[in-house]
Amino acid sequence: MNELTRRQAVKLGIGSMAAMKAGPLSAAAIATKTHPFLTPADDFEDVSRGNPKPHTLVGEALIKARLTPETWKLEISADETTNAIVTQKPQIQRPVTLDYTALLELGKQHRVMFLKAMQCLNIAQPLGQGLWEGVPLREVLKLCGTMSNVRRVYFWGFHNDDPKQLFQSSLSYSQVMETPPGELPVFVAYKLNGAPLSLERGGPVRMVVPWAHGFKSIKWLQHIRLTNDYQSNDTYAEKNNDPESHLKTAAYLDDVTAQVAAGNPVVVSGLAISGWSGLSHVEYWLRPASADLKDDDPAWSTAQWQHCDLGEPPRNWSAVLPAGVSARDILGFDAKTGQPASWPLRYSMVSYSTTLRGLKPGKYEVRARAVDLNGFAQPEPRSIQKTGKNGIQVRRFEVV
Repeated sequence: MNELTRRQAVKLGIGSMAAMKAGPLSAAAIATKTHPFLTPADDFEDVSRGNPKPHTLVGEALIKARLTPETWKLEISADETTNAIVTQKPQIQRPVTLDYTALLELGKQHRVMFLKAMQCLNIAQPLGQGLWEGVPLREVLKLCGTMSNVRRVYFWGFHNDDPKQLFQSSLSYSQVMETPPGELPVFVAYKLNGAPLSLERGGPVRMVVPWAHGFKSIKWLQHIRLTNDYQSNDTYAEKNNDPESHLKTAAYLDDVTAQVAAGNPVVVSGLAISGWSGLSHVEYWLRPASADLKDDDPAWSTAQWQHCDLGEPPRNWSAVLPAGVSARDILGFDAKTGQPASWPLRYSMVSYSTTLRGLKPGKYEVRARAVDLNGFAQPEPRSIQKTGKNGIQVRRFEVV
């Protein structure tokens, strides 16, 4: 059974000091476990790259890297590269260098806010959920004036000025400029949960791509190149990753108690991400414990899946959101009522749970999966893990 550190206990919303003591979680502690709707900035899981990691720089090194609000700049220009694919260079009316003050000024007119869960393509647990704030990338690119022969937008951040550490990504011109009604735009973020974006979270400024895994939301953003090359340049395309993967609808299981006394309830809980295809519901499958099931095991076809309870929208959004933020101003919410236009919100996380009662002594295993708005059950329709790690998770426990 895993032990909880104080930080992990706070992160899980366990308020009692007793629950923070080292040692196995009691049934009572598990039963009171909740997930905060917004993950505190310091509690996001960190998957930063670099040696040293950019967010560990201090003093003069930080200033030289232009990673303070006073020194940060975003350089936007046309790509000068020509090759067999790019025979006509992209043209823009003017290159732009944007500083932090100018970005905030642009935000006074074009600011957007929305809730998004961050999830790495190759990690089996979500990294956290926040209220992100910034300026749509399309509004930033409009500062360059008229343009032609631009098919893709390349972007990257600071990575120790070492070409071998460069981490970059890209989007098509249409993805950036032509956001469908009701969809969320790509944007340049400068706030998280109502506060300036911290260095550890990719500040002062990072890219946020709502529908994508975290590798598209480049941290420490400093460079944008407008190119006529239709190919992606994503660093994450290396090692067989899909550079155009979308955030997957998936359920993630919390730990369960290793042993529960007969007659006591067993709480099964976790978080589910509503990905590109939305989230209909989460369901669980309880069975006697066995060896790990292979993907082609006949047991999958006879599994008895039961619905879990999804977390409901907060009744009082003002108690959840940062001070001074109105739900009416968040994309995905009704501007008049301040309520979510749909629930769960796409690209966000929601908690789920169910309580198992009356279990006889023995060893058990429980699995959970999400079902999207198409009726596809996780990990369908694409189970290839390099498009997003969304295998069905399992937890084992014993009733004694």
